[in-house]
Amino acid sequence: MSDLVADKVNMVFNTKGGGTVHALKDISFTLKQGELLSVLGPSGCGKTTLLNIIAGFNRPTGGAFYLGGEEISGPGLNRGMVFQQGALFEWLTVAENVNFGLRMKGSDKKETAQKVEEWLDIVGLQGFGNTPTYQLSGGMQQRVALARCLINDPDLILMDEPLGALDALTREKMQTLVLKIWKETGKTIMIITHSVEEALLLGERLFVMAPRPGRLHKEYQLPFAEQGLTTDPREIKNSAQFSETREEILTMIWNMEEEIMGKTNAA
Repeated sequence: MSDLVADKVNMVFNTKGGGTVHALKDISFTLKQGELLSVLGPSGCGKTTLLNIIAGFNRPTGGAFYLGGEEISGPGLNRGMVFQQGALFEWLTVAENVNFGLRMKGSDKKETAQKVEEWLDIVGLQGFGNTPTYQLSGGMQQRVALARCLINDPDLILMDEPLGALDALTREKMQTLVLKIWKETGKTIMIITHSVEEALLLGERLFVMAPRPGRLHKEYQLPFAEQGLTTDPREIKNSAQFSETREEILTMIWNMEEEIMGKTNAA
């Protein structure tokens, strides 16, 4: 089983002035294989730092993450990352972007071409393989980024605000696509977002983080991701349970922000 385990993870950054910032404190949790986790919280709570450590871009100053029983010590093929901006090679075609990782590994060209077509079909980009990436809309570019990540068959998919730059309608369509991919592939997904609505809709589990130092404040087990596979997202968002949970979390984060501002002003 490729479970993700956080064991008392801490991250302390040194500042130029000689001080320190305790970005993460004693983060511990287990994300089971196939689960969909969303993480949100006020600015400065360490969401992106958390994701970067799991991706292997940073090493924690204390504790460790384990994936499938092995400690994460750097980037690896068992993890895939989707960024807010697709981080695509815009001068390449859609197909060349999607198969980039497989080409770097020297995979069979015929087999790779078949996989590219399969994933372009899954993300709704049939017939766009030869299109220069710079000609695509933002939403279509994020579909390319998803396909490029998934074609490498990672155990864990990490998403850092992947839909944040999209317009409202495109964002809603992409949320539905993320849920579809989660269910059809059985992949473990962890998504960072600033949108409470998005975190509620996409999170089978949801972590609310608190800042200074960044820590897990509250966890929710939610039904909305499963509902989103068969029900219109707008209908879900209009439900009483969704509205009540949204208001509870918004109030929670608002109070955290007020506390931060109070401490800043007092300083």
